[in-house]
Amino acid sequence: MELIPAVARALEELRRQRPLIHHITNFVTMTDCANATLAIGASPTMTNAVEEVAEMAAAARALVLNLGTLQAWTLEAMLAAGKSAAAHGVPIVFDPVGAGGTTFRTQAALRLLDELPMAVIRGNASEITCLAAHKSGQDFGVDSRLGPADPALASSLASHLGTTVAITGAVDVLSDGCQTAEIRNGCPLLTYVTGTGCMTTSLIASFAAVADPFTAAAGGILAMGIGGELALAGEGKNGPGTFHARLFDAFYQLNDAILQKYGKVVVHRE
Repeated sequence: MELIPAVARALEELRRQRPLIHHITNFVTMTDCANATLAIGASPTMTNAVEEVAEMAAAARALVLNLGTLQAWTLEAMLAAGKSAAAHGVPIVFDPVGAGGTTFRTQAALRLLDELPMAVIRGNASEITCLAAHKSGQDFGVDSRLGPADPALASSLASHLGTTVAITGAVDVLSDGCQTAEIRNGCPLLTYVTGTGCMTTSLIASFAAVADPFTAAAGGILAMGIGGELALAGEGKNGPGTFHARLFDAFYQLNDAILQKYGKVVVHRE
């Protein structure tokens, strides 16, 4: 499989289908996640009431579970939505924000991982290593304190967790245990806008509605990385506010030609 052409085909298909993407996500970044989903071509719903999430998940084409602003009731909503999604063949994309920071957060992440079949897990190296290690206390925030991920680490974690793993950072690495890719797109200003990780998870879920998990992970990561580069281009000394607005324009403008021109991808076969 040639990865960038596969992502381009998936992008065309998701824009044709406009799949519904159900989010139970971070309250801080909820609006940006919805707008990123719309800009890439899918249709977001941000329903989180325990009473209706199962029904909504069953009607969706992909489900995002994001631990960002975790509470006891949001955990129960995630479990209900996730079990419904699993029963209806809806792929689940999991963002274990801050896993390893506290016992409550880590145990919640591990419970979701134990009870639900995750199509893709996207996080930084610290968060995903915490899941693989099944223990807390490794990290206290959403910015990884470990060094950059490498293909061997991603492949090992994917095999251990039995899913597609996307480790985002200065260099993004993704693996399903059989194939691993490094993606070197992006720009430093992405770290000055809150929620770019959460938005990447939403972008991955949009692709997951129409593509296999590995292609979906690559699609979401490429969209964010290339989007950041395009948002920065030509902006001179303008800062995060202008960059933030232009990021959504870049998602909207993404196409096959842009993917082929800007995508920096290396694929390793196991």
